[in-house]
This record gives sequence, structure tokens and C-alpha cells, in this order.
Amino acid sequence: MKKMTLIASLAITGMLIANSCGDKFLERPPQGRYDDKALQNSTGVEGLLVGAYGALDGIPVAGDGWFGAVSNWVFGGIASDDAYKGTDAGDQPEQTFIERYVWLPTNNHVRGKWSTLFNGVARTNTVLQFLPQAKDISADRAAQITAEARFLRGVYHFEAKKIWKNIPYYDEVIYNAANPNSVKIPNTEDAWPKIEADFQAAISVLPESQAQPGRATKYAAMAMLAKCYMYQGFDVASGAPNSAKLTAAKALLDQVIASGKYSLTDTYHENFSAGSRNNKESVFEVQYSLTSAADGGGNQGDGLAWPYNNGPGGCCGFYQPAQNLVNAHKTDAATGLPLITTFNDVDVTSDEGVNSNQAFTPYAGTLDSRLDWSVGRRGIPYLDWGIHAGKDWVRDQAYAGPYSPKKHIAEKKYSGVAGWQNLNANNFRMIRYAHILLWAAECEIEVGSLDKARDYINQVRTRAANPAGFVKKDDGSAAANYKVGLYDSFATKEIARDAVRFEERIEFAMEGTRFFDLVRWGVAAETLNKYLEKERLRRSYLNGAQFKKGTHEYYPIPQQEIVNTTVAGKPTLVQNPGY
Repeated sequence: MKKMTLIASLAITGMLIANSCGDKFLERPPQGRYDDKALQNSTGVEGLLVGAYGALDGIPVAGDGWFGAVSNWVFGGIASDDAYKGTDAGDQPEQTFIERYVWLPTNNHVRGKWSTLFNGVARTNTVLQFLPQAKDISADRAAQITAEARFLRGVYHFEAKKIWKNIPYYDEVIYNAANPNSVKIPNTEDAWPKIEADFQAAISVLPESQAQPGRATKYAAMAMLAKCYMYQGFDVASGAPNSAKLTAAKALLDQVIASGKYSLTDTYHENFSAGSRNNKESVFEVQYSLTSAADGGGNQGDGLAWPYNNGPGGCCGFYQPAQNLVNAHKTDAATGLPLITTFNDVDVTSDEGVNSNQAFTPYAGTLDSRLDWSVGRRGIPYLDWGIHAGKDWVRDQAYAGPYSPKKHIAEKKYSGVAGWQNLNANNFRMIRYAHILLWAAECEIEVGSLDKARDYINQVRTRAANPAGFVKKDDGSAAANYKVGLYDSFATKEIARDAVRFEERIEFAMEGTRFFDLVRWGVAAETLNKYLEKERLRRSYLNGAQFKKGTHEYYPIPQQEIVNTTVAGKPTLVQNPGY
């Protein structure tokens, strides 16, 4: 489904032009925009719904595309131990503030993300407001449009909830595009019940499958509702499990698994190739435009996060994987299992400080095969763009290390040819079956069976162990010493918990989820401050950086948005604690 851009605003009101001469031409609707009547039919409402889906990609109405990228590479990636901001010190310093946990309510990236998500909310509410006026839509179709719009509204509010926690919730009754004061409501009420209600309503109506890829389904809504419960499954302050929420999540995840509609792809990289969009593992996938020949559409929000200089795209060197993440892919030489507690003791060998025309000997130890699909490193094939050249592909090694992002990069054959090469149609897989399995494993560990959890984890690891999915050299041999083993058993719940969380880090590396996972598990402060202790020795700009428990779990409410809610001299939005 191609992205639909609606002119002016999706909250459209009519306009009355009065003139004493009474000439009919003065009563024409304004040009370059729709009036209400143009949308009060099936064509108008279906177009509004496409527009509501179109906001999923995170490309904002105004501002830079990377502010609202659905991949969350800024807010969930560089704020975690997965990645550095990358590039050099002078480019996008507001991202450096995010990486260093100097989070200011005036940060334009933070405001851009807010406005992008609530633009999506506005679009869904506009669909629901115009739907009753479209008399040519059948009752069954109207019910499905309502369910899809509520699903999308739930997604947008969920994304905002996980970033800011204390958010306003807007439905079609509250939202009135003609009255700016309608959205000036407090953010002091917990939005979870209303978000959950949107997904519950969608589950009751949506079909199990859709003819058009990218449309919401019953199982996508189940997965999103389960995700809501997973984000309430542990106390953020203490890490203590919430059995009721995890049990509720487990029931939904069990249904998705039992449906038999989804399965893991044969190879890991199929989930990140533009050539295998909407595959058997995809539960809900954000559709990018099918052409990137011009500077628009595609994965615009990820456009900065490509290798630099002579590398693919030639710009811009952001979102460079951290040495910590690379080290996390080391495995035990005998068992092939991850080194959960000792992985960061010794670094995987890198080419930092080594020119591309100088000799370099890569790391010879055993590694998880997923490393070289998530991270670009010297000497390893970089999709069909050639062998990663090392320093020549990195903007400033001394500043942000030697690695390049890889997972969201499209193959050369699928990339732009007439416009910015970085733009492509490599969809974002918001929920895939691996999420379902590993969330289900989390639930089994806390409220079910350790053996069942092990089975789910091992299903994911079995795919990673499949030689058919290894990055290969030209001669067909493995590009590195890959070894991935399976778990025999878990002696304790604590060991199992460490295993599934480590597995999620590796499986979803560089997918913008890591920071939010650490927060929902209640381990962000201890994990990230330990990470910073060693990173200060590698990246001097991280000197003094510290994650503050009780504050940095959530981003500040944008100051301008607080100002915008002023009524009678007092704002209705309240700032988050610590800002």
C-alpha cells in the first residue's frame, strides 16, 4: 500500500466566503485542499484510513524525518547499549544529548517524535469522525474501518506511552480539529486501559488475514495487546514481575502461536531484506513506498543511518553499533551459548585506527551468526554492496568507532537510483514471530514452564545456527567463525530470565527496542551505567554521562507542547518527574 499524503490537514473544516456581490465563483471550495463533503463518502473515508496507515512510517508533517522514524533508532537505539550516535561531534548534537542522558524538554528530536505520533492519532480520529457521514459504506465495512482505525490509534498511543509514560489520550469524541482547546487535556490519567480497549475492540472485529499487506489483522491486534501487557509485566522501579499482566499476555501469545499462521523464516536475514517483505514471520509490518527514485517516501527516517563516504549511500554515518553490542555476540567455543556475564571482558577485534589500505586480521573466536546481519564490520560482505572496507566507510572512527549499521540497509538492487540512494522500500517489521516466541518465553519463565520457555528460545536459536543463513564469502564459506548452540535446561528462573533477555538483545539488535526493553524489565539504570563505565574508556565524549534512575526511564514532555496546552494562563500537560 503506497503512502497517501493528504493536503493541508486530515482535520479539515469547510470555509465560508462571503461577499456582497454574490458572484457564484466566490463560493467555490478552496483549491489545493479537500472540504468536508469530499470526504463524506466511501472514497473519502478509505483515503483517510490510508492516510492514517501512512503516518506509521514516522515521516512527520513538519520537521526532519529521523525525528519520528518508526524504527526508533534515536530513542531506543542510541539511548541504549546497542549503538553510538555515530558520525562526528558536530553533526546533530541533540542526539549526543540523548546518548549522554542530558535530556532537555527543548530537544527538537523529542518534540518531533511527539508531534509525529500525535499526528497519527489525529488521523485515526478523523477517520472515525467522518465514517458515520459516509452513507455508501456497508455496516460490515464500517465495522472493519472502525477496527483498523482503533488498532492504529492504539499503536500511536502505545508508542507515545512507552516513550513518555504520562501522555494524554485522545479519542474521536475529545479531538475536534476546529477547536484547538479540545486537545488541551491533562496527562495525569493512566492511558493503558484506553490503549488496551482500542486493541480489544480491534480483536473482536478484524479478520485473521487481509488481502492487502500492511492492513491490521486480528492476530496483529492480539500481539499489540500482548505487547501492552508485556510493558506492564515488570515493575519499572524494582523489576518485580506482575503475574496478572504476564498471565494476560501469555494467553494472547498462546493464541497467536496456536493459530499456525506464522512461523520463523528459514534464514534470519529474510526479515530485513527488501526482497522478502511481508513474509511468513511478519505479524505486523509497516509498509514503505514502493519507489525511492525521488527524495521522498521510503525509509526516510533511517536515511541518516547509513555508512559514510565510499560506503553504500555515501551518507551519513549515524547510528554506529557499539563495541558492547558486538562483544555480546561472542559465544562459548565448546557449547555455542552466549557469554551472558563475561561477554564484555575482552573485545572482539576491530579495525579501529587501522586504515583501509593497511592489513587487518579479523577476530577468530566463535560468534553468533546474527552479528554480521546486524553490524557492518571490516572484511565481512555487506549485503550486495561488496566487502566492508573499514575506515573508508566510517565518518570518524576515533569519535564513534569502526562499525556500521546494517539491518535496515537495503540491498543495492533495491535502493534508489535517481534520488537519494539511502531511500528504499525495505519495510519495518514492527512485530514478527520471533517477538511472539520470545515474549511467550518471558511469560513462561515467570508464570509457566521453564521447559516451554527453553523450547521457544531454542526455536529462535536453531534458526541462527542454520548454516544456510550465515553471511558467506564469495566462495560460499562462512564469513566468520559462527557457532550457535541450544540450551539443554534452565536450573533456575533467574538463569532462564537472563537467557531470554540476552536472546532478545541479540535477536532484535539495532531494531530500536533495546532501551525500552531495559526500562520495562526494570534494569535500565544498572545496565546502562555499567555500560557507561567501560564506554568512557572508548568514547571520551561519554565522560560524565549517567543514567539517573527514576528520571531517565522516560523522556521529558516537550516544553513547547506544554506551553501549547495553556488555558487561562495554566498548562494542562504536566512535565515528567526530574525535568
